[in-house]
Amino acid sequence: MLEVFCELFPHAHLYTLLHNKGSVSDTIENMDIRTSFIQHLPLAKRKYRYFLPVFPTAIERFDLRGYDVVLSSSHCVAKGVMTGPDTLHVCYCFTPMRYIWDMYDQYFTGERSGGMTRLAASFVRNYLRKWDVKSSRRVNRFVAISKYVAERIKKHYNREPDIIFPPVDCSYFKPSSSSEDFYLMVSPLAPNKRVDIGINAFNKLGIPLKVIGSGQEESRLRGIANRNIELMGWQSDETVRDHYAACKALIFPGIDDFGIVPLEAQASGKPVIAYGGGGALETIVPLDRHPLGTGKECEQPQNATGVFFYEHTPDALAEAVSYFEEIKDSFNKQEIRKNAESFDRAEFKDKIRNYIEQKYSEFKKEVSLVN
Repeated sequence: MLEVFCELFPHAHLYTLLHNKGSVSDTIENMDIRTSFIQHLPLAKRKYRYFLPVFPTAIERFDLRGYDVVLSSSHCVAKGVMTGPDTLHVCYCFTPMRYIWDMYDQYFTGERSGGMTRLAASFVRNYLRKWDVKSSRRVNRFVAISKYVAERIKKHYNREPDIIFPPVDCSYFKPSSSSEDFYLMVSPLAPNKRVDIGINAFNKLGIPLKVIGSGQEESRLRGIANRNIELMGWQSDETVRDHYAACKALIFPGIDDFGIVPLEAQASGKPVIAYGGGGALETIVPLDRHPLGTGKECEQPQNATGVFFYEHTPDALAEAVSYFEEIKDSFNKQEIRKNAESFDRAEFKDKIRNYIEQKYSEFKKEVSLVN
């Protein structure tokens, strides 16, 4: 998504709290990148999450007066930048800050965080919530990545967002003529991704599962995985692409705000076995015995791209995998690929360009009337 923004506006200034040089693509690295004071704090490049309480101050210190348009890409504090009255601020919003709203308990309770972390989080939470709501008023137009996120923006900010789905680079992924005997998960090993549900389900099933990804949950997940499960850690884009093409199906047990990974698997012609919630409902066409958990049979779509399970438990996922094994020949890889192509990068690029041009034109008319 950020690459597309950089391609559309190659001469723009790119502001960010922190930049680890060499960590992003050349398209992004070649921009005029301007960082906050967090860039110079000790250990910030590896322990930046610990500086969350000062993120609002850092973002507000950027001087963005004099710009015609500010396009913020925000899942935390970017939408809180200060702009002048003659600047149009469009926020492409991945989510309101999830660790202070909907997923606070997943990040800051139980075995996932220590006592001192939980205590500190409880003090900071109310401050961040107030700042998050207050700073949302600085945005002229919100664009949500999905209907699921749009509802959250309405709930927390009382704003009515537009919706433009994020892009998947379909041209990078190629369907294979065959599949190997393993299922695949591609995910950061973070609490909200619920990789533990996938691992526990496949512990029960005893069939091969490969997990690509790294993160703060890695040690815990390795400790609960049986021998039929391979945690591969971080892998290159090429390795990820090859595993999409080779797997039987993608396993996606988390509730994602949108979910690029299921679309990458579909661009590779592979079905997705996913929890029936969040962004997955907007990107996967299910072939289910019991749609939406009703227990009723119904006519199945010819363009199905996956299977849902509706209870967030390993047993429910294991049952969905067993069902998939029974009907896996019902899926058509061309139809699966076709669904992914409706979210292609080129589609996104046209939509976001046209949107910004339209909103800027409307904004200039409003400003001229006021003046």
